[in-house]
Amino acid sequence: MLADLNWYVIPLALALDLLIGDPRSLPHPIVFMGKAIERSETFFRRHGKNVFVSGLIFALFLIAATGVLALACVWLALFIHPVLGDVVQVVLLFFCFSTKSLATAATEVGDALATHGLGAGQQAVSMIVGRETHRLDEAGVVKASVETVAENFVDGFLSPLFFALIGGVPMALAYKMVNTMDSMVGYRNERYILFGRAAARIDDVANYIPARLSVPVIALAAAMLSGKRGWAALKTGLAEGRRHKSPNAGYPEAAFAGALGVRLGGPNFYHGTLVEKPFIGIGYTDPNQETIPRACELMVLASLVSMVVATLVGVIA
Repeated sequence: MLADLNWYVIPLALALDLLIGDPRSLPHPIVFMGKAIERSETFFRRHGKNVFVSGLIFALFLIAATGVLALACVWLALFIHPVLGDVVQVVLLFFCFSTKSLATAATEVGDALATHGLGAGQQAVSMIVGRETHRLDEAGVVKASVETVAENFVDGFLSPLFFALIGGVPMALAYKMVNTMDSMVGYRNERYILFGRAAARIDDVANYIPARLSVPVIALAAAMLSGKRGWAALKTGLAEGRRHKSPNAGYPEAAFAGALGVRLGGPNFYHGTLVEKPFIGIGYTDPNQETIPRACELMVLASLVSMVVATLVGVIA
């Protein structure tokens, strides 16, 4: 099941991510995925009569193509030399992780808020969320940052790790295509309500198990940081994970809420419309500026915990 993924590939990929993050000087596979999505959308829309079916074929084609291309790269590298195969897998898996870049983006929001005030914080957080940030107060800016950290712990680390364990680096990259498609076409607007529906549902299915696995992982990390918060993270994650409108995002958010002792969620404006969302962590109060670095610390530690577990699985398997 682990195919040619040696046990040390995962820790090396995470170490590389934590060391250098997402350097803009390097060509990133996600950029190429985005371009492939843009160009393929036009083709599949033009050659299909049923918009939903066209979107389904579009999604399946891109996912399969990504997996096959990644598999060919790995096999070719392994054929040339096993060491080259390991190097290629480490680098490709590194591109699937976004732990440091996520922590950096959230930290920049906190720094802007602390140094230059609410307006700067609103501007900074607008780079990482889709809600109307100019309407947010300080607690709202912090909430948006913490929620992004929590949700993207799954999308940006735990899910690609999960699929790497199942099908190696090619499956991790195929997952990243799923996630990238959802972020580009998985909207409920006039343009994508039918064409992007399949991509959005595939993303929901892909993240279903990792989102729920995130609760005990976050709880364990919280217990390591502060023993009493581990139980709170587990309890809140299990009790309130279903409160979110997303089938998956609520679980890591609820676990973070319990671990940090803060209230997340609530109504927000999107494209001029007030969207009512339930609060998560209903027994807690709103977060403050200190919550952002604590959330980043929790996310990094949860990533390390996940990596250790995955490495042990690799050794045993």
